[in-house]
Amino acid sequence: MPLDRAALPPDEGRVKDLGSFDYVIAGAGTAGCLLANRLSADPAKRVLLLEAGGKDSWIWFHIPVGYLFAIGNPRADWMFETVEEAGLGGRRLAYPRGKVIGGCSSINAMVYMRGQAADYDGWRQLGLAGWGWDDVLPYFLRHEDHAVATGEHHGRGGEWRVEHPRIRWDILDAIREAGAAVGIAPIEDFNRGDNAGSSYFHVNQRGGRRVSAAGAFLKPVLRRPNLRLETGVEIDRILFDGRRAAGLSFRRGGERWTARAEGEVILATGAVGTPKLLQLSGIGDAERLKALGIEPVHHLPGVGANLQDHLQIRPIFKVEGVRTLNTDYANLLRRAAMGIEYALFRAGPLTMAPSQLGMFARSSDIHATPNLQFHFQPLSLDSWGSGLHRFGAFTASVCNLRPTSRGRIDLASADPAAPPRIAPGYLSTEEDRRVAIESLRLTRRIVAQAPLARYRPEEFRPGPAADSDEALLIAAEELGTTIFHPVGTAAMGADHDRGAVLDERLRVRGLDGLRVVDASAMPRIPSGNTSSPTLMIAEKGAAMIIGDRR
Repeated sequence: MPLDRAALPPDEGRVKDLGSFDYVIAGAGTAGCLLANRLSADPAKRVLLLEAGGKDSWIWFHIPVGYLFAIGNPRADWMFETVEEAGLGGRRLAYPRGKVIGGCSSINAMVYMRGQAADYDGWRQLGLAGWGWDDVLPYFLRHEDHAVATGEHHGRGGEWRVEHPRIRWDILDAIREAGAAVGIAPIEDFNRGDNAGSSYFHVNQRGGRRVSAAGAFLKPVLRRPNLRLETGVEIDRILFDGRRAAGLSFRRGGERWTARAEGEVILATGAVGTPKLLQLSGIGDAERLKALGIEPVHHLPGVGANLQDHLQIRPIFKVEGVRTLNTDYANLLRRAAMGIEYALFRAGPLTMAPSQLGMFARSSDIHATPNLQFHFQPLSLDSWGSGLHRFGAFTASVCNLRPTSRGRIDLASADPAAPPRIAPGYLSTEEDRRVAIESLRLTRRIVAQAPLARYRPEEFRPGPAADSDEALLIAAEELGTTIFHPVGTAAMGADHDRGAVLDERLRVRGLDGLRVVDASAMPRIPSGNTSSPTLMIAEKGAAMIIGDRR
């Protein structure tokens, strides 16, 4: 299939040709690794997987507590930053994204969470046939390997390992009892469609080591002769033959290359990378693209819009008379013991996900299902990537699960190497500001309960002086930060949805041979962590691609 050579940059005469493939996948992140696995299972289909990051050879990609060293480290993180956010007092936030095969699944919290059945039934009610809870549950189950849970809600034997955490903390047990005292009942499992209650998070680990999408889906099949992985490449545009996506143009080692797609080009570069690549390719709001000197190929104003994220507000409470990671890490003997415990037993603090105890609750009675998620952590720090505080403390991170605020991701310039402009729009609606205030008041109610009294919790941030609604809103603006769940920037939508980028089969509207299969496709954010819902989309997307090709 000939490529549109006019679409190439001026140095096209020096282009090298990587060859022709049935499927060319942009991005070896959470979704791309699963896609490469499923699409290359047919030995007659040639699959190319292109990744801008590198291999996951660094030890901290595999020891669970390595997120403390990976986030904010340019070896593992793209080091993106938001614009100055009006809803956060003009602050800019670090916006971590994984810069490695496996993408964010190589640096994230490892929390296995699907969300609520009502989330996906809501997608179906938007006109997206086949995306209700009963429709998507089989795709969660298809790759799940749950260590202990049984029954219709869990699967065994898949690649995506799910285990219970391998450490307990007395402070977290007491917090769970305090939650019960305010009506947040203990439950065993967050992943049966209704996550109301408190439980210890199930984690994507195998015997005390992180399970990333690269380790689960990609590396076991890299020896397939029909699968080719290229890392360290900078994809700068989609190439077209008329209205059909026919390949990708990218740079590697100072050279320009192209790769042709006989079947489909599939974008799996995530909620930040996918709208950027679409816009670089002339797909997006035509006026915005023209202003940057990019010739529009296809006017789709929804590209980059509809950005949703869970804003976490991070109150911190000092405690006495109980172990926390802060106190353990400050003690050289205990720090050494951590390493020994991990080396001998694959247990202890080095197996910790960032959050161990979760709670799902309603901020007020107007909500039919929980609209708040707590991530309780036996540690405290100023920000991820900074050091732990030198006093005993826990963090009661709380986020609004269904924010009404919307943001955008757009090109900052036509230079493919320039980071995008990320404007999440946090706390830009009255409803989100109200929920933020309610969430801080509920946090204080939990901490004030009798089961925690013996540890004498003292509010460090925001501090007890912040008591009025006005003061609590300021506290939310000062303490709020991303919990790393951006979605929705190339969203699915029904035919009548003027902002829709994709149809219900993840195909880019108005173009042929081009799909988006990653978190950017979500029309609304799920009520929980977003890594496993992204894998579900990849599983379902792969089945659609294979089915349509037949």
